[in-house]
Amino acid sequence: MAGHGAEEHPHGADRLCEAGDRVYSRAVRRGRVPRGDAEPVPCLLELALLHPDPDDMDWLVPTSPQEVMTRLLRGMYDEVSASQRRVGSAVAAVEWYAGLGRRVRPAPPAGEGPAIRVLDGLARIQAAMDEATQACTTEVLTVQPGGIRREAELSEGLHRAMALRGRGVRMRDLYTHVARHGQGLLTYLELMGDAVEARTLDEVIDRLILFDRTVAFVPANTDRTMALELRHPALIEYLVTVFERLWRLATPLTAPLPETGIEGISHREQSIAALLAEGHQDAVIAERLGISVRTCRAHIARLSETLGAASRTQLGVRIAQAGLDGPPRSAASVRVPGQESPTVR
Repeated sequence: MAGHGAEEHPHGADRLCEAGDRVYSRAVRRGRVPRGDAEPVPCLLELALLHPDPDDMDWLVPTSPQEVMTRLLRGMYDEVSASQRRVGSAVAAVEWYAGLGRRVRPAPPAGEGPAIRVLDGLARIQAAMDEATQACTTEVLTVQPGGIRREAELSEGLHRAMALRGRGVRMRDLYTHVARHGQGLLTYLELMGDAVEARTLDEVIDRLILFDRTVAFVPANTDRTMALELRHPALIEYLVTVFERLWRLATPLTAPLPETGIEGISHREQSIAALLAEGHQDAVIAERLGISVRTCRAHIARLSETLGAASRTQLGVRIAQAGLDGPPRSAASVRVPGQESPTVR
């Protein structure tokens, strides 16, 4: 058993093997375990869930569950951020290739349409969306950025949503947290009933609509007067994977947002602090979170007051000291400068 290696434990800290679960749980309960207990489960040392006790090398002590949770959340956040950047790059590349010129292409096989089609003008976009709606039989996935959804925007696609609901199609929608404050969205969800499930995130990718995992629509310019209709299986599979990963990280609209654990700092201000730490300007932060620049600056002012910062430079230092320079974390892993943090034993 002592010779078992990583190949026999092909998992991460997010899904321990049964033997690893038992040994790690025992180590957390007792504070440490004999080194021999970990010989059948080398994965615990390889994943840094156990490490030698500096006072007695014959024993192993556990990494605290809070630290493991923070590590897992940061890894998921980094993975989703990388996926968002890849989607943006892919859309930009597709638009660039589409504009290389009007080259004559061979006709597609009978019964098959183009894998990528540029829709120029709102009328063509609406017509293509109506066509996809009529053909849809199972599922619609959407990402809706931009903060509070105006009633005009929701009414624009209401006829399609009602038609889908009438055929028993299930819909899942992703919004930013700010959208929770819009009455238009709440009214829309009441009309749709259990046909729609909605979740929210601090920030999402650009608009995306997927029908039956066979056709997708994404914006092709900033004012959304052009769109791309995508039917290439590889692109569709990639976009579905991005959506599913964002969906797992999102908070159901019916559930409250997690508390920050810091008096005077809201969940939104915690997100703003993380983006400030990355070096983003106010306008960029506002756009990513779906709020106005004015509202963003008001939150930054309250953040400065709460953390006791007299300047933007000092605010950056205080954000790092408070542990707010990463993705939103649990209250146990965030502290205010000058406040004692609990010791994990």
